[in-house]
Amino acid sequence: MREHRYTLDLPHSAARVWALMQDYDRWTEYAPMVIDVRVVEPGDEKGDGLLRHVTYRLPFGRRGVARERIGEVEPERGYVYTMLSDVPGNDQTGRLRLEPLGPDRTRLHFEERYHLVSWPWRWLEGPIYRFINRKNEESMRRLSAWLTEHPEYRPDLVDRDDAGG
Repeated sequence: MREHRYTLDLPHSAARVWALMQDYDRWTEYAPMVIDVRVVEPGDEKGDGLLRHVTYRLPFGRRGVARERIGEVEPERGYVYTMLSDVPGNDQTGRLRLEPLGPDRTRLHFEERYHLVSWPWRWLEGPIYRFINRKNEESMRRLSAWLTEHPEYRPDLVDRDDAGG
């Protein structure tokens, strides 16, 4: 089993980061691998149980589709997900957590665990996930850049400190 962890400090409120992450129609604007996101089942009022299909780019012009079940949702703070596989034992899990650090400052924590059991994918697991991990990290940096470049996006969620409010 492999594990990838990533942390990034963002100059945006957790509420605003969360809003963009839940805005699936915009994922293609900042996530370089994402081609499409489709919500298949919305889950409950918090999003627990949501099932989304994410179509993404792979090397050599290939495409993949991840079926992701969302759970343990804490609005504006995070969730866990399981990428469901048709092959027993191939499910991958992850967690995304937003840690408010102060006005318009959030630490994003991302982790993912994966273990491919079928050949030839098992042999290619390292190169495949190095590529995916780089793209996931790039997506998080671009999410932050997108929010910076679009101050009109959810300005009601910008934190105001005493000096700037």
